[in-house]
Amino acid sequence: MTAYSRLEAIFRKTAALGDALAILHWDMATMMPNGGAESRTEQIATLKGIAHETITAPDLAELLTTAATETLDNWERANLREMHREWVHASALPADLVDALTRAESACEMVWREARPASDFKRVLPHLRDLLGLVRQVGAIKAERLGVGVYDALLDQYEPGGRSSEIDPVFTHLEGFLPGFIGEALEVQAGKPPLLATSGPFPVESQKALGLKMMEMLGFDFHHGRLDVSHHPFCGGTPADTRITTRYDDDDFVSAMMGVLHETGHALYEFGLPKGRWGSQPVGRARGMVAHESQSLLMEMQACRSRDFMGFAAPLIRETFDRQGAEWEADNLYRRGIRVERGFIRVEADEVTYPAHVIIRYRLEKALIEGRMELEDLPAAWNEGYGRLLGIAPPDDRLGCLQDIHWFGGSWGYFPTYTLGAMTAAQLFDAAQRADGDILAGLGRGDFKPLRDWLRTNIHGKGSLLSTRELLTEATGRPLDPTVFEAHLRRRYLG
Repeated sequence: MTAYSRLEAIFRKTAALGDALAILHWDMATMMPNGGAESRTEQIATLKGIAHETITAPDLAELLTTAATETLDNWERANLREMHREWVHASALPADLVDALTRAESACEMVWREARPASDFKRVLPHLRDLLGLVRQVGAIKAERLGVGVYDALLDQYEPGGRSSEIDPVFTHLEGFLPGFIGEALEVQAGKPPLLATSGPFPVESQKALGLKMMEMLGFDFHHGRLDVSHHPFCGGTPADTRITTRYDDDDFVSAMMGVLHETGHALYEFGLPKGRWGSQPVGRARGMVAHESQSLLMEMQACRSRDFMGFAAPLIRETFDRQGAEWEADNLYRRGIRVERGFIRVEADEVTYPAHVIIRYRLEKALIEGRMELEDLPAAWNEGYGRLLGIAPPDDRLGCLQDIHWFGGSWGYFPTYTLGAMTAAQLFDAAQRADGDILAGLGRGDFKPLRDWLRTNIHGKGSLLSTRELLTEATGRPLDPTVFEAHLRRRYLG
């Protein structure tokens, strides 16, 4: 066997371990009784330990060096690059730190599940402090290995090559743009006829039925996936067994419906990744979380909140909930879907205020990671950020710093990918429409195939063959351009 073929065999094994871990994590978030937490932590820690031991074996560095001298095609060369990246991240950490981090993540998440509904930040604070200490250790070790700052080392885990030096000017520009634009959008909105209320209750079973119909419409493969309920909506599992979740509110069907559409966007990306040989290799995985979030936000925000799609969806919504009247007509439902509101919850935010939610979290997690802020000050700093960018202050921690699972589950450095993903989504949707004039018309008849086909050709099927910048440039003709996102906002909300 060549050095490269031996590497493929090794990474095929780690991919299988990763797939098993993904299903265990999904089960922990959806089905597992609380009493199973200790046992599940042991299972996850053991599998992560085996994966870490496999990818940091003594001969792996030599195999990577030798494989680089062998004759490889473009996909093999890209796969080797991704193997090397994974090896750098894994080999930087000692096994005992990986084990300690895994256990701290599980423990903190389980306490967060109790603290969030009780709005009790102090309950989870000791566990979060322990977890953050370990995350800082990981960041410091990887920063030295990668030659970057501590925050960038953590960001690189979710967005390969992502750097805060590139994010900061984009977010600083948005911080200057958003407050004024939010005011303009609210003023335009106030000048239009009042929205008609769509009152509940909306039975959970009916909401689920609507979600399943829309998942099928978008192209979700139920032979390789399913829909469940969790504390926080997410997409997990594997490309061959993709699990999405949402949460339901009897008084608001839109939240669960949009959550399903968002997570289905993630799932379609997973379904569209390379199959066969590359399906078990690093090059066959999603490029990074900017690309992944672009796919969920493209479906939820760009496509499914469009006037074209709502014209098709309105009769389906009326039929599902057995409602009639002007409040259930397409125009009212469309306007409700793009209603701008200064709210507390990120996952329920409109696309105008959404970037503010992300920027606040980015600034806070960066300060915490870099030691410029203490955890005890997080609730007050959170409220200050909301007051500054959105003009509101959460009344309690449930609606404030406890609302997202990310930090309490160990995902530090993830948040900026949401807004970078939103901007990427706008640019991809713009390019897709220019490439295929039937895409908007397709949405108007509930046909997502033209859009889905374009995405599978230009994004999904390329896996990690290209960098994020190269992927976007090849698909749209230019690297990330925030003006495309801003132009979209102006058309939709000021027009």
